[in-house]
Amino acid sequence: MINFEENSKKGIVIPVSNTVLLPGVTSVLRVSKLSAEQLLRLEEDDTANIALPLKQNFSNKFPQEEDFHKIGVSFHINGIEKTDRGFQLSIKIEDRVEIKELKIENDTIFAEYQVSPEDQDLTDQSRDEILEYMKKVTREISDKFTGGEHYIKIVDEFKELNSLIVYLAQFLPLSNEEKYGLLETPSIKEKSLRFMDHLLKQKEAIELQIQLAEKFSEKANKHYRETVLKEQLKVIQDELNEGKPEGKKETDYQSKIEEAQMPPEVKSAALEELDKLQSQSSNSPEYNVIRNYLDLLVQLPWKKSEPKPVNLGEARRILDEQHFGLDKVKDRIIQHLAVMQLKKDKKGSILLLVGPPGTGKTSLGKSIAEALERKYIRLSLGGIRDEAEIRGHRRTYIGAMAGRIIQSIKKAGETNPVMILDEVDKLMTGGYSGDPASALLEVLDPEQNNTFTDHYLDLPYDLSDVFFIATANSTESIPAPLLDRMEVIQISSYTIDEKFHIGKDHLVPAVLEEHGLTPEHLVVEDEVLKKIISDYTLEAGVRGLKKQLAGLARVTSEKIVSNKVELPYKVKMDQLEELLGKQVSRHDKAQTDNPPGVVTGLAWTPVGGEILFIEATDMPGSGEVMLTGKLGDVMKESARISLSLLKSRLPLNSINFKERDLHIHVPSGAVPKDGPSAGIALFTALASLVTGIKVDSKIAMTGEITLRGAVLPIGGLKEKLLGAQRAGITKVLIPKDNVTDLKDVPEEVKEQLTVIAVETVEDVLKETIGISMPRVEHVFSQQVSGLLPFQG
Repeated sequence: MINFEENSKKGIVIPVSNTVLLPGVTSVLRVSKLSAEQLLRLEEDDTANIALPLKQNFSNKFPQEEDFHKIGVSFHINGIEKTDRGFQLSIKIEDRVEIKELKIENDTIFAEYQVSPEDQDLTDQSRDEILEYMKKVTREISDKFTGGEHYIKIVDEFKELNSLIVYLAQFLPLSNEEKYGLLETPSIKEKSLRFMDHLLKQKEAIELQIQLAEKFSEKANKHYRETVLKEQLKVIQDELNEGKPEGKKETDYQSKIEEAQMPPEVKSAALEELDKLQSQSSNSPEYNVIRNYLDLLVQLPWKKSEPKPVNLGEARRILDEQHFGLDKVKDRIIQHLAVMQLKKDKKGSILLLVGPPGTGKTSLGKSIAEALERKYIRLSLGGIRDEAEIRGHRRTYIGAMAGRIIQSIKKAGETNPVMILDEVDKLMTGGYSGDPASALLEVLDPEQNNTFTDHYLDLPYDLSDVFFIATANSTESIPAPLLDRMEVIQISSYTIDEKFHIGKDHLVPAVLEEHGLTPEHLVVEDEVLKKIISDYTLEAGVRGLKKQLAGLARVTSEKIVSNKVELPYKVKMDQLEELLGKQVSRHDKAQTDNPPGVVTGLAWTPVGGEILFIEATDMPGSGEVMLTGKLGDVMKESARISLSLLKSRLPLNSINFKERDLHIHVPSGAVPKDGPSAGIALFTALASLVTGIKVDSKIAMTGEITLRGAVLPIGGLKEKLLGAQRAGITKVLIPKDNVTDLKDVPEEVKEQLTVIAVETVEDVLKETIGISMPRVEHVFSQQVSGLLPFQG
């Protein structure tokens, strides 16, 4: 039994969801199922009926007390109708009620409640104004839809706020919580304003959707009009015989394929693609893909270019005219041309020009093309990280295209161009997009490149007639298999004399022309040019020299236009600092006197040779050796070898190293230094320190030292001797094995230097401090003879 208080009201609860129920409104409730007992109770006049909103929509389970909200409405049943999906209740909503307690028994929900009437906080005038405003907004929304007049008539007939809110709520996308919020709000005023917010938001959303639809429709209509007009124009052109008739392109392809003199395999593939094209509609996605592929096939040069006779004398003249020096490179090129003249079917050669920046590697390729009377093509490979840049993309990809090798051949229009592969040492190896350096292996192999297969072309193409010339600043970053396929030609840095002739004969005329000047406007005298080379450039090539000359040309142009100088304007030595700023390079010079322990060595740098000073000193201590000057591991090892060798060769007890600390320093401490070539300089500095004998400041030396006292060969001899000559050195010691490298040194340098070849440290000390060291076995026998138990 249910025990309700005598003064409490009780009723049967009907769960409702996703609907707005407000007092004073006639509505319809749809119930999925009702038992006979529930129907009987609903029809009883003495039992109140409560419509109570659920917190969420119905699920398969029967709702429990916690699933309900606490505010509902009481209603009177006007009629019950049986339908296919349950029952339809016609109701008249009476009061807003607040639930105090719920109890569920035999699938029937009973409630204890009390009436909670709405606050009538609107005057009649305010109610009428809000009602009229809601109708106005509804009319504005309805006017945007076809058939909205019907709804406007219905809305105009409403006289009560609650009735209008319930009617309009069914057309708004309100959540269950928002609908319950309208019922939960006791104030008529607040409820009306809250619903007004929902209505205005819906109006704005509809207006935005209409604006977007209009813009889309306008764009679609424009595209449709353009398509129709283009089709009409095409029909008119065909009627007037002004457009290209259908099938003409296919006929052109047929004739172009016949004229291209393709190999049988390629011609067969091209005809197959043409058959596919003819069977495709012009609107098919494959149509343009096949057309682009056929365009490449018919535009590529397939016919072998006839070899032209080469005049070796004219080729030599062109190379000498455009490049000063570089005799070894020119000789190799002339030799290659001579072989091509004798053997007509010689496979293409691959040269690799390696040298510092600004030494003319790329421009040499252009000169070679001119000497051969061939097309010149340049490919910059620096920074390429995608293999498809070399070998192309598969045609299955959208936007696929041939690789840069095939595209360059197509651009040249010949099968035998001179192709410069610039900056081959700066290819990005590895990565997610393949390895472009490995893709070059087939291109640069004379045994394989006669059947080079581009991924896009997917047919073999003969590259054996192409003259490939690669350039690099260094071979260190070039993969070994790729380096093995090329013939390396080293281009060393220019001498001061070579830079002078290049500047005078090539750079000055070029700079004058670039700035609209002539020799009647600007004159750069020889001494000024040499000063610019020595003090305002620090490089192996001549690119920086050209920039400095361009700076002079700009200043001259300004002075000429402003009428500040008389012509011709001659640059004076004392004007360089004013025109170009302070000098950017400072080269060490030989000292007038070196104290004991200081020796002049020779060093190689990427921008030429330099002298460097090895300084050694000692002090009371415990036998510690300190090395400073930002030395690398190899140079530190050379210093330790030198000290060990000196200790082993000195007569017994001549100096007690355990009571002295040694400090070895190489000036310019911020500049990293490494390499074994300072070995004999380090040894000589220690010997000079120990003996107290000075080394002539005009003597410089280079060579690697071993623990047995041998002097081993070094690299960069040409640059080191150039640096020695510039620094004022008169005598240079070099390893005996480096004598053969002297043929690369300019004659004017060798004339100013006395070069002495040394084989052992005994030779070094004899030339530097004038003493003869004992042989190693003599020192050893002196030290151990007294320790042997017997002498045989």
